[in-house]
Amino acid sequence: VVVEDQPDVSAVLSAYNQQGDPTLYEEYYSGLKHFIECSLDCHRAELSQLFYPLFVHMYLELVYNQHESEAKSFFERFHGDQECYYQDDLRVLSSLTKKEHMKGNETMLDFRTSKFVLRISRDSYQLLKRHLQEKQNNQIWNIVQEHLYIDIFDGMPRSKQQIDAMVGSLAGEAKREANKSKVFFGLLKEPEFDVPLDDEDEEGENEEGKPKKKKPKKDSAGSKSKKQDPNAPPQNRIPLPELKDSDKLDKIMNVKEAARRVRLGPDCLPSICFYTFLNAYQGLTAVDITDDSSMIVGGFADSTVRVWSVTPKKLRSVKAAADLSLIDKESDDVLERIMDEKTASELKILYGHSGPVYGTSFSPDRNYLLSCSEDGTVRLWSLQTFTCLVGYKGHNYPVWDTQFSPYGYYFVSGGHDRVARLWATDHYQPLRIFAGHLADVTCTRFHPNSNYVATGSADRTVRLWDVLNGNCVRIFTGHKGPVHSLAFSPNGRFLATGATDGRVLLWDIGHGLMVGELKGHSDTIYALRFSRDGEILASGSMDNTVRLWDAVKAFEDLETDDFTTATGHINLPENSQDLLLGTYMTKSTPVVHLHFTRRNLLLAAGAYSSQ
Repeated sequence: VVVEDQPDVSAVLSAYNQQGDPTLYEEYYSGLKHFIECSLDCHRAELSQLFYPLFVHMYLELVYNQHESEAKSFFERFHGDQECYYQDDLRVLSSLTKKEHMKGNETMLDFRTSKFVLRISRDSYQLLKRHLQEKQNNQIWNIVQEHLYIDIFDGMPRSKQQIDAMVGSLAGEAKREANKSKVFFGLLKEPEFDVPLDDEDEEGENEEGKPKKKKPKKDSAGSKSKKQDPNAPPQNRIPLPELKDSDKLDKIMNVKEAARRVRLGPDCLPSICFYTFLNAYQGLTAVDITDDSSMIVGGFADSTVRVWSVTPKKLRSVKAAADLSLIDKESDDVLERIMDEKTASELKILYGHSGPVYGTSFSPDRNYLLSCSEDGTVRLWSLQTFTCLVGYKGHNYPVWDTQFSPYGYYFVSGGHDRVARLWATDHYQPLRIFAGHLADVTCTRFHPNSNYVATGSADRTVRLWDVLNGNCVRIFTGHKGPVHSLAFSPNGRFLATGATDGRVLLWDIGHGLMVGELKGHSDTIYALRFSRDGEILASGSMDNTVRLWDAVKAFEDLETDDFTTATGHINLPENSQDLLLGTYMTKSTPVVHLHFTRRNLLLAAGAYSSQ
């Protein structure tokens, strides 16, 4: 190789110098670049993955060893070659020009200490190894061994599209091992109970042409519970709270509502009811809607939490203790009597936080409300008295999101300190700390069976954690920007994630694979929600649109053979346009929250912005 003749000599000399001769870093890098660009097409795509982590580590090494001018020229010469999705990281990197800067920068410290993961086929790896050893280019070889983790697989090298789909996170891809452990993604058995039939229900059923007698009705409510889902966790794997009588009543209501649910599909799209927050000068930062769609809560940048009743029924507080003692406990309407009519209003404002409120979540039984804030705390509010019951401290930094478990009692929070915490309402310390993300945990979601928690992060990965032991059981990479929304499918098998890159990615939890990519939004996706039976996925974005996607079609006939699972050769169909069922523009309102009612009406919410 005549071209490479010159750098070779200097490479041999520099091998004696442990940290490498700073003036030769550019030659090493351009030598490797030349080698990769001249390699066969099938290997080039895979080996190109080395460019970015090597660029960062070589630059950091120069800065760390105080070769500031060499570092600057190295950066200027090669930063333009990096993939576009590393722009934000490169901006951070360009500001690190002195050794002292590195001490305070956590992201970069993480980058130096955690290994960047690349997935490369054995053939491509052998090619690289041979090249570096022939060249005796030890500097690069040292970095590869010290700072990169190369996950080698047997089989065909991956194509550029296959690699592009999976890369882009702060720490490269996930090791294949990370997504191997068993996940119980099935649903827990529903408790059995009789559903009494109203007269009107009976008539309604007859009109549809399938008269139902009382007995089958009970079965339809309890039918799910007969067979245990083979993928479900054992019922007592984590202790869940007992059902109270009021919960049972609510479940019965839920079943009745479900009987009147609209079956959605490509030919039957949901109606969308949009709640616009007008004149929200306080800055709307979070929204949640109760499961029965009776209340809506907003978290605001002025540190208030505001709860509205969406139904004609006003919000009322419980009477004072002195008045309560006068009530006859045995009367039938005791629950009605304890409420103080004088306090009835459509809106209640909750004061207590000392910074913007970034996350809100109603408890499933509608007795409590969680809010988390820039002030580092998560607060639990009573919806009986509209007062704060507990302030949970532990994060010390802004808390970006919080959510109640679907069974109540447990909740999860995630924040700027890069960890998510699992809490129980009656403990003032967290029960579990989920640590592993390399940047802020921006969103948190419980799996429908409450045994797992998903977290999305500014490190551009999504992780799934096991509540039982705190282990990370899935790492999903592929987003090119911080992840801001998560949604589990109602059957517990799939996860949808949305990020600042405007893409919705779909994941098969059991196999730990990306199974789809929905392109269409042009800005950050802040809201994702599946319809009640999982036929439709709704996404809401800063681009002022709600989009509806055909979830059934997106997940049908997935290729999840062992080969794909083993090597990660995912072939994503370019079918976003076929799956997109509709796009709905607001006038000028970014969509912050989406919620399907029990009858599959889609509720959306956001604050009107006048720019």
